[in-house]
Amino acid sequence: MSTLVVAEIKGDSLKKVSKELASAGRALGGPVAALIFNGTDDQCKELLSAGADVALKATLAEYSPQGAAQIAAAVARARGAQLVLLPHSIQGKDFAGRLAVKLGAALVADVVGVKGAAGDLEVRKPVYSGKAYASVKVKGPAVLTVRPNAIEVTSYTGESKIEAVSEGEGSVTARLSDIDASGGSKVQLQDASIIVSGGRGIKGPENWPLLQELCDVLGAALGASRAAVDAGWIAHSHQVGQTGKTVSPNCYIACGISGAIQHMAGMGSSKYIVAINKDADAPIFKVATYGVVDDLFKVVPALTAEFKKVLG
Repeated sequence: MSTLVVAEIKGDSLKKVSKELASAGRALGGPVAALIFNGTDDQCKELLSAGADVALKATLAEYSPQGAAQIAAAVARARGAQLVLLPHSIQGKDFAGRLAVKLGAALVADVVGVKGAAGDLEVRKPVYSGKAYASVKVKGPAVLTVRPNAIEVTSYTGESKIEAVSEGEGSVTARLSDIDASGGSKVQLQDASIIVSGGRGIKGPENWPLLQELCDVLGAALGASRAAVDAGWIAHSHQVGQTGKTVSPNCYIACGISGAIQHMAGMGSSKYIVAINKDADAPIFKVATYGVVDDLFKVVPALTAEFKKVLG
């Protein structure tokens, strides 16, 4: 099955989810092409090492969902791609629908697993706010947005081929004019491999530095429960849950979070969940891989000190 991966860049770096998509395409068999907008040769080589047979460099002066969809559709047709994989990110979600319409393809969003072959493709995605997972059979051409950290990156040593794409963006009536990232965290929640989150148990906004120090040591993102956000202790951009961000990190450390169903809907697919709470009956312990029944103000500093020793 021929697969087209649409890669994504943040700043000067290739997003890890782009390599995950290349590895997912490789696992399905058949040729894998990776399309990258305004990318460098080094970023193309990263895609090739993760599973792509060819990296395609396209030019998009200013991002627009119309332009991105136009170029991706033209490349998919030219390559005979039956499957197009995009990150389940703000940008990916922004033009995935347009791309599916242009290709006359099925669209499945927020995918966490994919297997099968052409005409017999099966994807797995969360439903009912993460309370269950559905297996969806997809026939014919399909466009999938895949959740970051859902696919393992694998190494691939095939032929290194980088080509330029001549397709243009066509007629565009809307463009991205500005991005206000002033309220963003140091590490973006949805891309983070590790997240440290705080809830009502942190007692007040003056105690966020306690968790931020642990984040800095681990290279983690700082998250929060709705209770902490509603109390005005931190910006909504940090909120994890049904009305916040949905995340799938390798490790989620919940500090002083009881584990309301709305919160667990946003982080329940984490590979490992570490819960720190004084209340042994807190619902978070039902889903936790590891649980610590103790005061977070004793446990978190001890964890931070120990990780500093181990990680240098």
